[in-house]
Amino acid sequence: MSDTTITETPAATGGRAKQPPCFGLAAGKLRAALKGATDVVEARNTIPVLSNLKLTAAHGRLTIEGTDLDLWVVRHLDVDQDVGTPEFCTTISASTLKAIVAKLPADDIVTLTLRDAGRVTVASGRARFTLPTLPVEDFPSLTGPEMPHRFEMPAMTMVSAIAASRFAASTEETRYYLGGLFVHAPTLDDGQVLRIAATDGHRLARVTLPLPDGAGSISDAIIPTKAVKLIESLLDGHEGNFEMALGAARVAFDLGDITVTAKLIDGSFPDYTRVIPSGNDKTASIARAALVSATERVRTLASEKTSAIKLAFERDKVTLSVASPENGTATEEVPCDFDGAPIEIGFNARYLIEVVGHVQGETVELVMAEPAAPTIVRDVNDAAPVLYVLMPMRV
Repeated sequence: MSDTTITETPAATGGRAKQPPCFGLAAGKLRAALKGATDVVEARNTIPVLSNLKLTAAHGRLTIEGTDLDLWVVRHLDVDQDVGTPEFCTTISASTLKAIVAKLPADDIVTLTLRDAGRVTVASGRARFTLPTLPVEDFPSLTGPEMPHRFEMPAMTMVSAIAASRFAASTEETRYYLGGLFVHAPTLDDGQVLRIAATDGHRLARVTLPLPDGAGSISDAIIPTKAVKLIESLLDGHEGNFEMALGAARVAFDLGDITVTAKLIDGSFPDYTRVIPSGNDKTASIARAALVSATERVRTLASEKTSAIKLAFERDKVTLSVASPENGTATEEVPCDFDGAPIEIGFNARYLIEVVGHVQGETVELVMAEPAAPTIVRDVNDAAPVLYVLMPMRV
């Protein structure tokens, strides 16, 4: 039988006992505050306390902490009702608290009261939930060396960079060093920049940003995908700047009322610049939406195993085609501007759609050399900060 009970709050009695540690805040406010902290908690844990959130309330402030030992989220907010003393500090199930708060009206006040015998009462209106706790001492603390490199960036700049590159990171466990975003600050002919890159060996995404003050001496870092996804969701809609801190083993993102700290991937990111071709001399300019739509249609007959599609470029058109012994054949022509000798090149259709679909402009450029060489995919505007490389396949 579950340790969680649901009862109705009894009517107030005449006597008033000593108030146990307690705080309260609107359900909608608590629901928003739990975002991030509950997202980092894994559904299943061999260490029981990692399924819990640590809640600390004192002097009108609540701190919510969640971790999976690789990623920490700490959130601070003002409470609406606070007894002040003694301090409220405990750990309770992240999934249970999230589920309870999700079902309550946003404006209703939720009170959490720390009881004896290791239990917390969550009450709202006439409903009361009594939840088990685990010792605060068992909850891991975030310790480690200082992160010496700190700099600020506009939140939306980082959101755009993540959105443009995250999809290209590898999901293969054996290639763990590709399972995130590579952040570094190379020096180019015209000065130093901040670059974010991701690759799975089939496609490469590279974003070039102006170098923020204080980022010039950062060490190369690989931020794991789980942390990247969380940061993207929290930064989206965040106004103004955020602070980023980097150390040898960790990265932290400070948004003011919430801080996310993540362990960096312990590995060496390959020299991705070696796969970016410099001598490609055949350029095709195509309407981005038209190319994506045509690829979607033609790939209908592609083999599920290879998803191979062939693109044949001529002066004013590109012909997309698929030939499958099992499914038949499909072709579609798309208008384009092409300035080289005719060329045929094969791609994985899914990779082509994802890469072209992430180009922001209305016109995409494919810059090619030969059927076996990597193709550059970019916005027709050369000044765009994002560049993609797509590896060909034999068709």
